[in-house]
Amino acid sequence: MTVVIFAENDDVPVDAVVRELTERDVPVFRADTSWFPRTLTMEARLGGDGRWRGLLRTPHRSVDLSDIRSIWYRHPGAFSFPQGMTDVERAYAHREARLGLGGVLTGLDTLWVNHPNRSADAAYKPLQLAIAARCGLTTAATVITNSADAVRRFASASPTGVVHKSLGPNSVTEGSALTVAFTHRLEPSDLGDLSGIETTATQVQQWVNKIYEARVVVIGERLFTILIRAGSEASRVDWRADYPALSYEWIDTPHDIEKGLRDYMARMGLTYAAVDFAIDADERWIFLESNSAGQYFWLEANTGAPITTALVDALSEGVRP
Repeated sequence: MTVVIFAENDDVPVDAVVRELTERDVPVFRADTSWFPRTLTMEARLGGDGRWRGLLRTPHRSVDLSDIRSIWYRHPGAFSFPQGMTDVERAYAHREARLGLGGVLTGLDTLWVNHPNRSADAAYKPLQLAIAARCGLTTAATVITNSADAVRRFASASPTGVVHKSLGPNSVTEGSALTVAFTHRLEPSDLGDLSGIETTATQVQQWVNKIYEARVVVIGERLFTILIRAGSEASRVDWRADYPALSYEWIDTPHDIEKGLRDYMARMGLTYAAVDFAIDADERWIFLESNSAGQYFWLEANTGAPITTALVDALSEGVRP
């Protein structure tokens, strides 16, 4: 039985997983969806038992659809179509590829890490916060609005101040320039000029006076909790803003957090997630957000937590949680 991995070519954590799977003599088929349809081909036939059978093939290897043990779906690239297609032709081809290739794959009865449809649902941060609260996890007071007055009212009722956080990925590329929108504390000058907020949805949360943060990596039944301590003002607001200032500690997951996260994963239908918490001076863990394809490799490198091995275990066993 084969483990299928959909990921970009240059992905160091994927390389590590492939190496360990190979060392265990587990067959691996690695591809990127950006190879479809030019160098990744599919032939699928529906049997009377409702199962798809056929092949995925690249110029170097192939895998039988009925021989797939599990699928790791990690940041694959967008479909890449031949030059010379019109915009209309390209849009049609993209739709058919998504519904055809994607439809066959999501119709397979196998373990996904994570199923693309579940990951798509789990990307909605308002949904994350609502489900987390229903699972008994503490969440930060939050408003999502396109009204400047609503933000000011929310800020006036927040004794510790407020922050603005993107609802989606925090990076935007314009031409060759990459802009990163880190979490930003809204100062009085910001609240005095909220022009442009009316153009889209904006998330504002009450600032948590945190002593440190934590990322909990959940893989099936296993949890790895890494404390992240900030060593600069920038990293205290958003640890992604200053990685060299961070220090790490692998700890046991608090029982109530583990219980809440297991419930959260079950409700979301996820096998993998990287979940971020802020911990305040009273040792309260406040759920911030969950990323169903969140990074973990640098945490493993800094703490020795065997996250890659746990992921390989899950993919090798191919057992749904």
